[in-house]
Amino acid sequence: QVQLVESGGGLVQAGESLRLSCAASGSIASINFMGWYRQVPGKQRELVAIISNNGLTNYADSVKGRFTISRDNAKNTVYMQMNSLKPEDTAVYYCSARRLRWMNLAWGQGTQVTVSS
Repeated sequence: QVQLVESGGGLVQAGESLRLSCAASGSIASINFMGWYRQVPGKQRELVAIISNNGLTNYADSVKGRFTISRDNAKNTVYMQMNSLKPEDTAVYYCSARRLRWMNLAWGQGTQVTVSS
């Protein structure tokens, strides 16, 4: 099994920055992708950014150029630097560990990001 512990998040004003972190433990060898998803009430959870073990990344169009996902394989940790935050980025952000792009192994506990205008 894989366990994920998130940190970061909070309340910021539009235009400010935040960094999310997610540390993985357990069956690390089964993880090929790590990513961040977000969810607002009444909507489906959506992909924000994902990174493969060899560093290939993919971003939602809405965050391209503002968010950067990275990982430290030695620390089994994935980060997401969020710059130029907008009120529409307000959501609960979840870390995800995946064996394949479509095969989720674990979710983090979720962290609230609130951006005020």
